Amino acid sequence: MAGNGVLPTVDEMRTEGVAKAYDRWAPIYDLVFGKVFARGRSAAIEAAERVGGRILEVGVGTGISLPQYSPRSRLVGVDLSAPMLEKARERVARMGLRNVEQLDVMDAEHLAFADESFDVVVAQYVVTAVPNPEAALDEFLRVARPGGEIVITTRIGADKGLRGAIESLLSPVVNRLGWRTEFSWQRYQDWVDRTAGVSVIERRPLPPLGHFSLIRLRKSDAA
Repeated sequence: MAGNGVLPTVDEMRTEGVAKAYDRWAPIYDLVFGKVFARGRSAAIEAAERVGGRILEVGVGTGISLPQYSPRSRLVGVDLSAPMLEKARERVARMGLRNVEQLDVMDAEHLAFADESFDVVVAQYVVTAVPNPEAALDEFLRVARPGGEIVITTRIGADKGLRGAIESLLSPVVNRLGWRTEFSWQRYQDWVDRTAGVSVIERRPLPPLGHFSLIRLRKSDAA
């Protein structure tokens, strides 16, 4: 995967590091994080289902969210971790999820899909983990159809107060998952401000304590 054909780039090394981190978590990910992310997972799926159609979930992991989607939705899932995806495939087979079209290893910053392939792109707890978050957001926008949505659950950092103290305590865990502990809302807003054809239609904190947030972006009909 070396960008220059000889040595990997810094970003490729970071991406490989994130993949290895999630490979290690694959056997116990649902047990450790299933309940932690349950509220955000339900909120993201509910938002995606309001649009419906063909839905791409980036960072699908073990596929824990797949059974929650409506059978009417057509689902495609990608993840950087092959062991995570193996768990997802086992879940799809075990539960007979016929609306899951495809599960593939893929980098969020380099999605192997044609432009305007999806009605909704869902990214749960992914953006702060990739080496170049803005490159991933660019890809989400590219593969979304005009009028489609990008639904993100994400950690937005707090500098002080109770949330700030809790985040400091959690930082050893989130660092092992590859998440940035300093990621602010302004970084999302700056990307929206300089990117044509996208707008923020919802931003709300998720319980408990608003440690994570739901963000919905809409791609312009004219994009």
